[in-house]
Amino acid sequence: YPPDILNHNLETVNRLYHAVRPQAKYERSLKLIKWFKSKGLKTKSGIMVGIGERPEEVLSIMNDLFLHGCDIMTIGQYLQPTKQHLPVDRFVSPEEFQLYKEEGLKMGFKVVESSPLVRSSYHADEHARVNI
Repeated sequence: YPPDILNHNLETVNRLYHAVRPQAKYERSLKLIKWFKSKGLKTKSGIMVGIGERPEEVLSIMNDLFLHGCDIMTIGQYLQPTKQHLPVDRFVSPEEFQLYKEEGLKMGFKVVESSPLVRSSYHADEHARVNI
């Protein structure tokens, strides 16, 4: 049986992609989401904010994901897990998280979860029931 939802997190904006995901390629990740969507699956992706991205870059990645068939988007605050990982650049305001949610819904995402504590599994059980 196919999965209820295919989740592939892009993690960050195009400009920071290599620093955050050195083994991955931004365009390849977008193509992967598009391919799974073409097979009829619900698709989901997530990013972390507070790594050094600008708000317009977040809106750009959201647009890229939507245009490649992403149905569900999660946006959460990056928290540095160890000193060997990238440092937190800033803590994103609740108002900025709300802006991303509103803009994502305007773009046409079926669901946008956007707040400091959101992770890719946030409300996953509810997302599986969303009619897409």
